Amino acid sequence: MAKYLIARQLSGKKIITNDGEDFGRLVDVNINEVTGKVENLETEPKPDSESANKLRKEDGMILIPYEAVTAVGDFVIVEKRNLVYE
Repeated sequence: MAKYLIARQLSGKKIITNDGEDFGRLVDVNINEVTGKVENLETEPKPDSESANKLRKEDGMILIPYEAVTAVGDFVIVEKRNLVYE
């Protein structure tokens, strides 16, 4: 059975990479208006995160593709190798 979350429950959740690096904080979720599918997570990066500093930034924020998300609970866990580096 699928577990459903309300979007506002996700806002502010800490994002952690699969190897335990504190990546940042979830700010918003971008959804395709036509398909209704989640496309990416808009993230406020942690300033001292090595992985976050390597990623493409748009207005100081980072877009994490939804395919990189492996779990959502107390934290949002993302697969480091699925992040899009410059």
